[in-house]
Amino acid sequence: MCINVSKEEVLKNLLSTKEVAQLLDVNEKMVYGLIAEKGLPATKVTGKWLFPKHLLEQWIENTTQNLPSRASTLPPYDGLLVVAGSDDLLLDRTLNLFNKTYPQYLGVYGNVGSFGGLKALRKNLCHMASSHLIQAKDGDYNFKFAEEELSEPPAVINFCFREQGLILARENPLGIRSVADLVRKEIRVVNRPLNTGTRLLFDQHLERANVAAENMVGYGNEVHRHLDVGLEILAGRADVGPGIRAVAGILELGFLPLGRERFDLLISRECFFHKSVQQFLGLLHEKSFRCQAEFLSGYDISQAGRTIFPKDPESEQ
Repeated sequence: MCINVSKEEVLKNLLSTKEVAQLLDVNEKMVYGLIAEKGLPATKVTGKWLFPKHLLEQWIENTTQNLPSRASTLPPYDGLLVVAGSDDLLLDRTLNLFNKTYPQYLGVYGNVGSFGGLKALRKNLCHMASSHLIQAKDGDYNFKFAEEELSEPPAVINFCFREQGLILARENPLGIRSVADLVRKEIRVVNRPLNTGTRLLFDQHLERANVAAENMVGYGNEVHRHLDVGLEILAGRADVGPGIRAVAGILELGFLPLGRERFDLLISRECFFHKSVQQFLGLLHEKSFRCQAEFLSGYDISQAGRTIFPKDPESEQ
């Protein structure tokens, strides 16, 4: 059940420039330099810089020198495939298909968000991380975040493209036409957690529309899955929330598209040739996988299974 959250609770995970300066023991002017020159994670809302606390902690960890030695390689766990990262309906169905098609294996999934998936990959807790983190500067996906989080570049395989947007009540009774409408006091928002790519995309759209989080009713109400966003709206506890078209289609809700995104699988080099990983990737070229996608709206699997990195020299000729 969603509970309305106060402005103070919404902002408790966001630090001001002054607070960051005190934390890093530098002056405030130096903080602005770190944003421009060192990639200090920050977002500008209504003209003021704010710093997500969990991303700041990650940045400090990633810029630390003389780190302890890398964790031991993830054991093969004969027959086990561990996927961690972003929530996705088609991925969930594909893992079920994998388990049905290859009963000698077991595919398991940890829904920890795109950022959490990269952390799990770094700590050798999974074979593959699912991610759709959009890079604000160039509109590409995942590479900058992987570079910041991982000590070496992973293999990147496309899983799908999918539509992201705002899930709305059926027939859109409040007449929501854009992100800018979400400041209206009669509109109750349900949100995704900070460690998710959907939240990152939503916050970017809010920033472009000059919408301050503290002016939205329910911005701090977070649910774990895309489906949970739809269920909150279907139950009448919220009016709108960021999510994928597939959820709106399943629950027969309204949908306001915000864009098409690339959803990738990031695989550590030492795990790439594990038999369970290769069996799963091979499944992306099968008719049985395409049939799963046909049951859901908002997916494009025309590039599923394509290697995005490292690029095949022959494919560029």
